[in-house]
Amino acid sequence: MATRDIYETSFDEDVQTNSSTNSCPECDGWVTTNSVETICEDCGLVIDEQRIDHGPEWRTHDQDQRKRTGAPLTAARHNRGLSTEIGRKKDANGNELSGRERQRLSRMRREQTRGRFQSKAERNLAHGLGEVRRIASVLELSYSVRDQACQLFRSAQTEDLLRGRSIEAIAAASVYGACRCNGHSRLLDAVVDAARVEQSRVTNAYKTLNTELGLPTQPVRPSEFMPRLASELDISDAIRHRAMALSKQHRETAISNGCRPSGVAAACIYKAAQEHGRSLTQQRVAAAAGISAVTVRARRDELNAV
Repeated sequence: MATRDIYETSFDEDVQTNSSTNSCPECDGWVTTNSVETICEDCGLVIDEQRIDHGPEWRTHDQDQRKRTGAPLTAARHNRGLSTEIGRKKDANGNELSGRERQRLSRMRREQTRGRFQSKAERNLAHGLGEVRRIASVLELSYSVRDQACQLFRSAQTEDLLRGRSIEAIAAASVYGACRCNGHSRLLDAVVDAARVEQSRVTNAYKTLNTELGLPTQPVRPSEFMPRLASELDISDAIRHRAMALSKQHRETAISNGCRPSGVAAACIYKAAQEHGRSLTQQRVAAAAGISAVTVRARRDELNAV
């Protein structure tokens, strides 16, 4: 076969085309192969193609401002983030729309809102995930903990645990359960204050999630409350280190095993502050820990007796 010169015209300059010694099965023409497909230059027959595109997913020709095709999938949305947003006054190029076009987009948005949810279960999922995101935002939780709480709410709905319980209670219990699984020292009172439901319902919902789903929660230790209490009370590093030492010293005693961890942490901080001459009132320490002053005094006396 005589040598031929191949002149290629392509929109993608990164695709390199190589000639092949094989001939076309239809017309015995010249066959070329690139990173996408194998085609005949004479009749245009696609002999073979690569289904997987190994190239970049950038959708812009500006190499300095590369953007991906869309946001990543997330468990915080009922549709995993695969939603469509219809604009209002401008098109994709930033041009003003006419009155007829704005009316058409308004009708499209209305129909999209009506057909957004395919079932009542999907509507409840969207409402519950929105409540989880709101509580996580109030508590200033990280995105990873928020996504775990959303996934926990999904599991609760899949296991039909929402029947007979409010969506807000399950959402708050999911946030509290995610905090417990990640070792965050979040009090149940703080979650209840951010939620729109009574504490008894949140407590019962959390017990149900813990029992039915088998959450990998660990017992809360007093040392987990130390950083938050030290920040709220504005104590020095020396007092905080002394309080941590006290909590570790009495970890295996009856004080740590049979009492509320936040109360033990508050007592350790109060005792450490007294040893360093810092004037902290029992009422202030108790308010920061979400307990009563009587609990602080009782735990302090037990610490002194050890």
